[in-house]
Amino acid sequence: MAEPWKNQYGPDIPRRIAKRVAAVYPPFESAAFLRNALRGYEALELMDRGRRIAEALRGHLPDDFREALRIVVASAKVPAALPDGPLTRFLFLPHTCFVSAYGLDQFEESMAAQYELTQVFTAEFSIRPFIERYPDVTMERLRAWADDPNEHVRRLVSEGTRPRLPWAPRLRRFQKDPRPVLALLEILKDDTSTYVRRSVANNLNDIGKDHPDVLVDTARRWMKSAPPERRRLIRHALRAAVKRGDPGALAVLGYGAAPRVSVQSISVSPARARPGGAVTLAFDLVSTAARRQRILVDFRVHFIKANGTTRPKVFKLREVELAPNESVSLRKTVSLKEMTTRRHYPGTHRIDILLNGQPQPAGAFALTNRIALTK
Repeated sequence: MAEPWKNQYGPDIPRRIAKRVAAVYPPFESAAFLRNALRGYEALELMDRGRRIAEALRGHLPDDFREALRIVVASAKVPAALPDGPLTRFLFLPHTCFVSAYGLDQFEESMAAQYELTQVFTAEFSIRPFIERYPDVTMERLRAWADDPNEHVRRLVSEGTRPRLPWAPRLRRFQKDPRPVLALLEILKDDTSTYVRRSVANNLNDIGKDHPDVLVDTARRWMKSAPPERRRLIRHALRAAVKRGDPGALAVLGYGAAPRVSVQSISVSPARARPGGAVTLAFDLVSTAARRQRILVDFRVHFIKANGTTRPKVFKLREVELAPNESVSLRKTVSLKEMTTRRHYPGTHRIDILLNGQPQPAGAFALTNRIALTK
């Protein structure tokens, strides 16, 4: 079972923060701060741990918010070693939580702090309360930052305005009307940074979950005379729509036509899967078309849920190009492994092969114990 993210954010985090704060503010009472920060810490999830540390900071810094904020930002710039592991930069999560929790009445100072902090971590979470309270002026500031020389600042423009940003409350105003966000994405779609362009793709993917037609129309327009980097952005932005089998999204990527193929020699093995084992899908595609054709090949597993209904999950396979009468053999092995993020239940799990989004039954495998599946 995968280790929870919060375990990577243990008691050493507030201790590291205390040392940084004391380095720029000697009167800081580190011991008292740690007692407050660590009270009930083990029971908290990752984001709540960040907020708890921010709360403890507020209680042990000067009452004057501007001075306290100056100390918080300065502590993030102390040249000290960062923790090892996948959450290295999350050391500064409490710093941005501090801004969003206590800085909403100090717009200019808070925006300046987020401009600095997003260059060491990310202000994608803390910028959202400012968008909610000051939508016009915050979006105007983000528009200016879209031309900033720092890629982390430019990424904040896109990532912070995602309507469905993970681990954050949704921006429902943009779920209803994404046009203000799209105006920013237009500026960033050909950004020189892959880091920024990937954020643009993720934002557009978010928009597509509420406005699939807007997603397809934008992707179709952006695809015209698109350089390779923008094409990759569009492909990533359309990933969820492609998994849904959206005809418009498939057409944008050149997979709108119904494939003319014969699917042969299908096998799903083993027929009864063991927990911790694997399931392999194999089959042959034989072209029946008179001309060369491109085909997007995926497959879908209908997982049994706890209530006996099913939930489909699409797995990527590959893209193929077949000449007339040409054939290709395809196979995919799926590991079965217990995880905290995905569980399924005993029963028969049907599999479909997806050819340009069009399903074809491929058989099934049975599970006798609750297990989880990963890509």
